[in-house]
Amino acid sequence: MEKMMNTFKSSAQEMRKTSVVTIGGMLIAISVVLSFFKVPITPTLQISFASLPIAAGGMLFGPIVGGAIGLVSDLLGFIVRPNGFFFPGFTLNAILTGAFFGLFFYQKKVSLLNVVLSSLVITVVINLGLTTLWLSMMYGDAFIVLLGARVVKNVLMFPIDTALLFMILKTMEQLRPKIQHFKNSMT
Repeated sequence: MEKMMNTFKSSAQEMRKTSVVTIGGMLIAISVVLSFFKVPITPTLQISFASLPIAAGGMLFGPIVGGAIGLVSDLLGFIVRPNGFFFPGFTLNAILTGAFFGLFFYQKKVSLLNVVLSSLVITVVINLGLTTLWLSMMYGDAFIVLLGARVVKNVLMFPIDTALLFMILKTMEQLRPKIQHFKNSMT
């Protein structure tokens, strides 16, 4: 528990660095642009890769900064290109996504096992749990009815999401020393 608190504290300290805000802004911009390229399957089911930059932010700067990147990405994405009405549950999903990835990867080595586990947590808790709950609340459909189609979609997307996440995070891991040098040079 103490280790997790130190992770949050260290991540909060990252937020005060100009270089972190700069890189975070770039990740937000990439996430917003990626959110434009959603593949709709049904009105309540779509494929998007906008969470990949949020995951990178969590990995590089921890759960606090990752959550902030998720928050701003979701809000800006809605402002720039609204898709229906605003629902704060999806913003919470984006915050939790950044925070979860920060908890799994901040100051840690990226391994296939960790990527699979983090993808599993995100899939079960956020994609299947919370997102299905929000859609049920928004559209008035029964949770269990929405869950069936969402399980199929998430089972099919899990290997794709996990492979993409692994490639992105491995790349970010290789860039981490350069980003650390950039952070230190701007302090």
